[in-house]
Amino acid sequence: MEYYVGVDVGTGSARAALFDSDGKLIKLLTNPIETFNSIPDFYEQSSEDIWQAVKRVVKTVVHDTPKNLIKGIGFAATCSLVLCDENGQPVTASSTGDDNRNVILWLDHRAEAEANFINMMGHDMLKYVGGKVSLEMEIPKIMWVKKNLPKTWNRAKLIFDLPDFLTWKATGCETRSLCSLVCKWNYQVNPEGENGWCEDFFNKLGLASLKDDNWKRIGSKVQAPGEPVGKGLSSKAATELGLNEGTPVGTSIIDAHAGGLGMIGCSAPGVSESFTSRLGLICGTSTCHMAVSEKAIFVGGVWGPYYSAIVPSLWLNEGGQSTTGKLLDHIIDNHAAAAEIRTKIYGKMHVQQYLLDLLKSMAEQNNYPDISFLTKDLHVWPDFHGNRSPLADPTLLGMISGLSLSSNEEDLALLYLSTMQALTYGTKHILEALTQAGHKIETILICGGLSQNPLFVQTQADVLGLPILIPKERESVLLGAAILGSCAAKSFPSVNKAIRAMAGSVNVVKPKVVSYQYHLRKYKVYKKMVDDQREYRKIMNETI
Repeated sequence: MEYYVGVDVGTGSARAALFDSDGKLIKLLTNPIETFNSIPDFYEQSSEDIWQAVKRVVKTVVHDTPKNLIKGIGFAATCSLVLCDENGQPVTASSTGDDNRNVILWLDHRAEAEANFINMMGHDMLKYVGGKVSLEMEIPKIMWVKKNLPKTWNRAKLIFDLPDFLTWKATGCETRSLCSLVCKWNYQVNPEGENGWCEDFFNKLGLASLKDDNWKRIGSKVQAPGEPVGKGLSSKAATELGLNEGTPVGTSIIDAHAGGLGMIGCSAPGVSESFTSRLGLICGTSTCHMAVSEKAIFVGGVWGPYYSAIVPSLWLNEGGQSTTGKLLDHIIDNHAAAAEIRTKIYGKMHVQQYLLDLLKSMAEQNNYPDISFLTKDLHVWPDFHGNRSPLADPTLLGMISGLSLSSNEEDLALLYLSTMQALTYGTKHILEALTQAGHKIETILICGGLSQNPLFVQTQADVLGLPILIPKERESVLLGAAILGSCAAKSFPSVNKAIRAMAGSVNVVKPKVVSYQYHLRKYKVYKKMVDDQREYRKIMNETI
């Protein structure tokens, strides 16, 4: 049997897993990483802290397996910006001047003005990001650094997306991933047009110096996901990771995209296996919505189409919600009843399981056929951290309608359920935009932390009226990273063959018809809430 290592650096931790060639998880380890959030909307990390965490988890998961049987390793990570000098040493991304804080995390929203400037410019490049760049993308952040941290700008000679930083640490090669660049850096890839960095775009943004030395600062050589990076693991990295020097390293991928890669090939009886019929939800702190197509489909407010960003020769559209799992935690943690519930259930169950049990009891007491009906008078607009898709408006705020003076555990349960429903209405909003533009989605694939929440999964099925596929191998992001390692090792004839061979089977969750019409009514309220928010802003901006 041959084995592959997948590494995933998420928002709060670095994880590594060992998989066999059938995609079976053998061993997994997690190590936390530190985030600095001393200023609202500013989120920074340390690339050295991240690499130390990666070393620990990889070395541990491979410890009991003969090195010669581990044929490849792949890396996935958040689309965070890493600043280094010409020697690869960290350069501060923080106004504190601390070089240790050299990573601008993906969810950092400091570059709002820069994103607005790019969008007002209306360059033709914007058609590949749904008409607008997001302030979570890298070019607005680079503009912010140049404007606000001139010393950093002069020192930063190597600027990476975090997944590419990891392959550089592993191999010493400065290659960049097509996935990262086309999805987050406004890099051009079109089978029938020009490919590469658009000089005119960068000139108009005041970033002309990035083209110096053949674009060395941000990437001269670009490779597709899974292509071998250099000569594999360097001697230094091999020692650090507990693997053989020269172990093949696959070109990296963004973590959410690794999730899409890891589950898009899953199979189930009676379900279409066509990649283009599936919408993948990669759910964690945030949620990414991924759909692929054979031809380029342009969707307003949805990123892409990106050519070959995940699956070779297919175009990717990427929607998303900036906060999902994080929002549910926020709703619970900031409610008056949360502390009392945690004390009551300490060590017995998760608080969200307790809330689900409570909701079932409340529905029975009210003779409701389903718990969904409990939230008739309680409505949430869930964009507490702005809207990524399909409205592409980072200034939107969260809204709650239907509160009372009560703050007991039943009220928290209802607010939790209503928030869960609102997040799903956000997915419906994105799905509508994809469908109207030409996608034909028949099934929903879900991976990530929220895929293990039965209420979240069933709510998605009920609201969308589509079957939900949950991969039996739950660690789809890590599996996707491991698939990249298998591709680098040439263990399969093609990327598509690797996807099919390692993806595995799924559990199917079917929609319940009983609440579908109820959700349609609530969805009307959902869309009216954002109209109301905009109307309130219009009123408040009037000159009296």
